[in-house]
Amino acid sequence: MAPKRIFLRFSADKSEQPIIYRLVKDYDLVINILKANVNPQKEGTMVLEITGDRYDEGIEYLRRQGVGVQPLIEGITRNEERCVMCGACTAICPTGALYMERPGMEV
Repeated sequence: MAPKRIFLRFSADKSEQPIIYRLVKDYDLVINILKANVNPQKEGTMVLEITGDRYDEGIEYLRRQGVGVQPLIEGITRNEERCVMCGACTAICPTGALYMERPGMEV
């Protein structure tokens, strides 16, 4: 089974809960954390790569816990007509697909 990539957003009250541990222990999923921004008592985000036969059950568990789950879209593109090359998108891009190219400072 090919790994699936997802983006998670969770509230401050969930940031100290063993959510990823439960995915591994209870649903026998293999988790690869690609990116994480997790701080105690603050909203957090994660990009995960998940493999396992009980994927759908694990995703349902996350939703029951109040965790926002979004599948990552394979083709991330920049809207060239609207982009002003400010770089704001690079700080919040969950996968790192958007970045500033140096030395020209283009997104």
